Amino acid sequence: MKRTYIRILSLLVACLILSNAAFAGNKRVLYIGDSITDGGWGRSGGMMTPSEKRNHKDLNHLYGHSFMMLCAAHYMSEYPDSDYVFLNRGISGNTLNDVAQRWQADALDLKPDVVTLLVGTNDIDRYLADYEKDNNLNFDYREWGKQYEQLLDQLVEQNPHVTILVGSPFVDKGGKIGKAPTFVKRQKMIRKLGNIIADIAKNHHAIYLPFREMFEQLTKTQPREHYWIWDGIHPTTAGHQRMADLWVEMADRMHVL
Repeated sequence: MKRTYIRILSLLVACLILSNAAFAGNKRVLYIGDSITDGGWGRSGGMMTPSEKRNHKDLNHLYGHSFMMLCAAHYMSEYPDSDYVFLNRGISGNTLNDVAQRWQADALDLKPDVVTLLVGTNDIDRYLADYEKDNNLNFDYREWGKQYEQLLDQLVEQNPHVTILVGSPFVDKGGKIGKAPTFVKRQKMIRKLGNIIADIAKNHHAIYLPFREMFEQLTKTQPREHYWIWDGIHPTTAGHQRMADLWVEMADRMHVL
């Protein structure tokens, strides 16, 4: 009788382990944000094409060519027995408010288990374009942070077990960005948004991805100009690889996948 009980208990434990393993490998992993995440996924051609109008069947172009694709490639090749579903919902040119307008369809409705949000550089870009015309304009950091928090709150409300990763926006003195008279102001704003995002991450138990800090270190010792970020905003292939490396490092450390 005792042996039978032990066998039944062992079988239940084994089933539980297998069940947990299956669940761990059956996660929906979403990346959402602007062009840095977009990478032309779904044959968008770099345009601000809505997600529903992109090609979702062409596996050669499903993920685009950003750090998101490199992350997906890593996990899907390393763990072929898993059933991960990777989703790119970056759209070129998007601000935080643009992302908020499509949050329901491009985030909540997809029921993700893991969400990476990277946004902010276009908010600054649009503000600075107006600021050059009117130096009295102010950027509302408080309202921006509040809207950012609301998006994360909606994710947690839908799925209390969701894992959230938030990336800091970044900039480099390259192309027309670096030549603009507002570059120093842009740098300060980038850092300000990054600090806001880092604080939000702490308050929402999210994982902070220090992309800005990483690129600042990389560009100090880059082999030649524009090696990591070619135009001041968009990473090169090498830059995207480093972003993916950082994502994988943080995700593995925190047992995200």
